[in-house]
Amino acid sequence: MRNHVWLIGLSWLVFGTPAAADQVTPIRDSLTREACGECHMAFQPAFLPARSWGRIMDTLSDHYGDRVSLKPEQAAHIRAVLEAGAADRTGGKVGRKVMAQVDPAGTPLRLTENPSFLHHHDFPARVWARPEVKVKSNCPACHQRAETGDYEED
Repeated sequence: MRNHVWLIGLSWLVFGTPAAADQVTPIRDSLTREACGECHMAFQPAFLPARSWGRIMDTLSDHYGDRVSLKPEQAAHIRAVLEAGAADRTGGKVGRKVMAQVDPAGTPLRLTENPSFLHHHDFPARVWARPEVKVKSNCPACHQRAETGDYEED
């Protein structure tokens, strides 16, 4: 019980508020939200294990075809935020679901390749062809409150 209370407290400090049981804790850290959100939604850390976030942060010179330039202290801060909220750290219900589906030796580097996301592949092609979707990682196109951690169908 003591560890559970500590994790809730850490979630509160890092992310600003604990997530409801059916939601994902949103990123409240302004540097992380702004730096990551400059090009895409700042994805909630609970969707990947800490080792994945570490690898992503280690490869910012080729971040999915783009070069991300951050000062070393900014990169270290963002890495700490992402790893603290990772699926295998304090990812809550969603994190446990993600980790149950990730290969124990695996390091998924895209949320869209994570087994938790794969149910989206059952969607008709017309969903992915919608002009506002553009790419499968554009969560807010279908989940209007995604940035707040609410992925209920909209």
